[in-house]
Amino acid sequence: MAIDGNQRAPIRNFMPQLRRDVAWRIILFQFIVSGLIAVTLILSSVLSVESILLWTIVGVSFVISLFFEFSLAFYVARPTKDLMAALTHVAGEPTTTTPPNPNDSRFIKNGFSDALQTIYELAGHESDGSSIKTTESSDKEIPVVPSTDSVKAALNNTTCGFVVLNHERKVIYHNKAAPIRVDTDNVESLELIFSGVDTIDSWLNECEQNSVHAEHIWTRIPNRMPDADDRRFFDVIASYDKGSDNETVLTLVDRTNLYDIGEQELDFIAFAAHELRGPITVIRGYLDVLQDELNAVLEPDQRELFHRLTVSANRLSGYINNILNTSKYDRRHLKVHLAEDNIADIYDVIRDDMQLRADSQGRILSVNFPADLPTIAADRASISEVLGNLIDNAIKYSNEGGAINVTASVKGNFVEVSVEDFGIGMPGNVVSNLFQKFYRSHRSRETVAGTGIGLYISKGIIESHGGTIGVRSEEGKGSTFTAALPIYSTVADKLISGDNNNEGLIEHGNGWIKNHSMYRG
Repeated sequence: MAIDGNQRAPIRNFMPQLRRDVAWRIILFQFIVSGLIAVTLILSSVLSVESILLWTIVGVSFVISLFFEFSLAFYVARPTKDLMAALTHVAGEPTTTTPPNPNDSRFIKNGFSDALQTIYELAGHESDGSSIKTTESSDKEIPVVPSTDSVKAALNNTTCGFVVLNHERKVIYHNKAAPIRVDTDNVESLELIFSGVDTIDSWLNECEQNSVHAEHIWTRIPNRMPDADDRRFFDVIASYDKGSDNETVLTLVDRTNLYDIGEQELDFIAFAAHELRGPITVIRGYLDVLQDELNAVLEPDQRELFHRLTVSANRLSGYINNILNTSKYDRRHLKVHLAEDNIADIYDVIRDDMQLRADSQGRILSVNFPADLPTIAADRASISEVLGNLIDNAIKYSNEGGAINVTASVKGNFVEVSVEDFGIGMPGNVVSNLFQKFYRSHRSRETVAGTGIGLYISKGIIESHGGTIGVRSEEGKGSTFTAALPIYSTVADKLISGDNNNEGLIEHGNGWIKNHSMYRG
């Protein structure tokens, strides 16, 4: 008789119930044994009922026996616990336990690895829609299964790349369209360049710890550096199946025709921006000189006009810097030299400009950095650019008269700067794409000016410092951007040994999590 799936008890409930059943049986059994010991000692006249020694012996033996019996029960039940953890994960039930890895040396040694492998493989067959038939029917036509060679030939005729990795992450299959490089030892590897810390390796590390089956998508991933021959862009779809011979399957959709247009536009814009950098610097300089010389005779409305001109010139200069830095970041030329610095001193570089922008837009800007914050490892020009981008973002997306709060605090080995606004906020689908190059939501394109690269380059700068950048947002209630930078004392040795460059710090970046209205990268 079939069991209604809605009435089935969750698999994860089995082990707690088993532990309770075993526990009360052990305790009951030990009470009986202890009672028999006591009765035997009394009836044999070795000790009397009133003897303290009798109950001491019974009590000590009860506790010691209980300890050893529970230890033995725990050891015997451990394979069952691992087995149920694997079943819970393949059944798709919510759980906080980590799925057992069949490649664990402990399982290989005791032979339990094969059992786990079988469970994961059967789960994989079920998800593929295949099943095991126990009956045969001679009057039904047996479907023809394509041969391996014909499947490979078909895949080689597609424009999509397909790559299969085993548990050691070695390429065990790829078709012709896949971006593969071969080194001098004739070892094949994936030829893709990931920006930041969201890479295939970091994702697989997380999968090995927490998942049985998982999928992930990367967009706009190039196979080569800018200006290289045959540069292509892919959307990469990864499927992970723990313990399978083909543990990771990658599907690479060639989007070169779509993304290359934006890259060519960026190259042209970067060239134009480079040419505009000189004139805009001259304009800003003349504005500062004129305002200083004429300040005493200017009327209030004329003074406000100068303020607005200065704000516009500074914003244009910020756009130019963003464009040029984006071009450098894409070409892996965004290398920074880090020094011991204070976040308040870094903000002082842009303080007047930020206040001018806030005043001209009718925003209330509040900046409060605690005096006892530790120093950080930073490139002052780069971090001031990040702070300017985040505050400018808050100004643009908050409401008339809205407050913008800039604060900082210590979080572990990092100083975390927060920029909070109470403006329009963002839905989850916007937040999860916010740090991609050129990304702008439909609503922001219509209402707010911008290039869509400020947050992209901010992410690149923060990650080049070994830090993380993130955002929390709720539509209609505002957003909070955070940027975490390493405390100088925690990385001083690496910086000194590396001539103050950032190459030794990039590995410290944490993985990212997409969770509806939260992003951390």
